[in-house]
Amino acid sequence: MDAASAAKDRVDRALALLERRLLDLKSRAAAASGRGPDDDLFAPQPSSETDRIRIHELEAAGRDAAEVLARAADAIRDSLAEQEAR
Repeated sequence: MDAASAAKDRVDRALALLERRLLDLKSRAAAASGRGPDDDLFAPQPSSETDRIRIHELEAAGRDAAEVLARAADAIRDSLAEQEAR
């Protein structure tokens, strides 16, 4: 497997992980509120401790995803630079 393919695989895994985490957060939020999942994760909701926890979890998931994607982008850039150097 060449470096570009390996980097693409890392990005694909990071995106799959992000999607799983968002689906998990949506299902936990729906279970806590007693209603079905809401596709708009940022829709205004009544302020409560549950909402604050949900927002915190979404923000943490976003930071984690951004970090993973940044590492993947760096790996892709490094791979492309290596290929251009050849």
